[in-house]
Amino acid sequence: MSLITLGINHKTAPLDLREQLAFTPQSLPEALTSLKNLKHVEEVAILSTCNRTEVYCVTSANNDQAIIQWFSQFHSLDEKLIKQHLYLYAHEETIRHAMEVACGLDSMVLGEPQIAGQMKEAYARANENGTIGPLLGKLYQRAFAVSKQVRTDTDIGSSPVSVAFAAVSLAKQIFGDLKETTVLLVGAGETIELTTRHLHSQGVNKIIIANRSVDRAQKLADEFDGEAISLQHIAAHLHRSDIVISSTASPLPIIGKGTVERALKKRRHEPIFMVDLAVPRDIEPEVNDLDDIYLYSVDDLQSVINENMESRLQAAEQAREIIDTQVSHFLNWQRSLGAVDVIAQIRQHTQSLSNEVLTKAKKQLAAGQDAEQVLEFLANTLTNKFLHQPSTQLRQASQDNREHILDIAQNLFLSTRADDKQNKS
Repeated sequence: MSLITLGINHKTAPLDLREQLAFTPQSLPEALTSLKNLKHVEEVAILSTCNRTEVYCVTSANNDQAIIQWFSQFHSLDEKLIKQHLYLYAHEETIRHAMEVACGLDSMVLGEPQIAGQMKEAYARANENGTIGPLLGKLYQRAFAVSKQVRTDTDIGSSPVSVAFAAVSLAKQIFGDLKETTVLLVGAGETIELTTRHLHSQGVNKIIIANRSVDRAQKLADEFDGEAISLQHIAAHLHRSDIVISSTASPLPIIGKGTVERALKKRRHEPIFMVDLAVPRDIEPEVNDLDDIYLYSVDDLQSVINENMESRLQAAEQAREIIDTQVSHFLNWQRSLGAVDVIAQIRQHTQSLSNEVLTKAKKQLAAGQDAEQVLEFLANTLTNKFLHQPSTQLRQASQDNREHILDIAQNLFLSTRADDKQNKS
């Protein structure tokens, strides 16, 4: 059995193609079943996120082309177009890739933790649909364990490397617990959405979202039990805000020094932490001159991000060393499965011979034959039957000068005896 991975990600395919090749939750059961029904495909799992779509398979023969063809047909896309952006990993490469993905080493944001949860979801869906088996199941479980080890033993996830995460992390450093804070978010684009998710995960008490389009702000606010307002109403709500994070495409500042001064008076000069992620700026730079205001620009955060990225790159090297070891362990485990099958066959064969001889011995006893003679018959016959085929093969190996087989046989059958003699002496 061999493992393969077929897929595209943010490094190999543009967003519009990734969107077309994504599997929705509704289409996933059908995809898993139809792929597993392909000839030689024994196990299947599918990982589909905004940045990657990957098919993991266990196959009994080389059928990469059939899987590529299935991939294109399922999404009704030209196979030649897809092939330009696909990557294909075979067995050991698949094992390494799965572990790297789980650890966030292959993510757009190095070391991001969300992908491990997405892999667990992919595993759960494949398990529910009955398309995952012992080999792929073991790979996913080992990948989850490696991800946990990397996050425990390295600093890969400890430092923020996105402006949204950096802004929230800095706020947490200043306020400690964010649960009792009120946050005003200005804008409703991707950066603010990501910031909102980070804040919500920290248990922020109150989120206010201000945007030119109130409907868009309301849509985002509804996800997090927040409140939506228009940009024109910022001045009326600024005094309620302990934290202000802004990221719009406005060509002119949205929050001026005078507006902030009036908000501070209403707050009785209780400090406000402000982060301006916009270029051009949303918050007038002069706001930073006010007492009780802590204003950070995107450049301030970028220096922190650059330092943290260097830290993550170093941690990634440590993570790869851990993965190297775990890939080796996985391969050793898989190779041991072959021994399990052989041992089972040997046991079955010897048990069959034993049963045959035992039946004859019982008949001899029933016929009144001497018990001692029957025991001798039993012992001699078993010995002869067990050793007949090995003896024949060993004699042939000796005639063919295959000395290594004789060495193996000696190691298998006589090493314990030699050890016993050595221990007695």
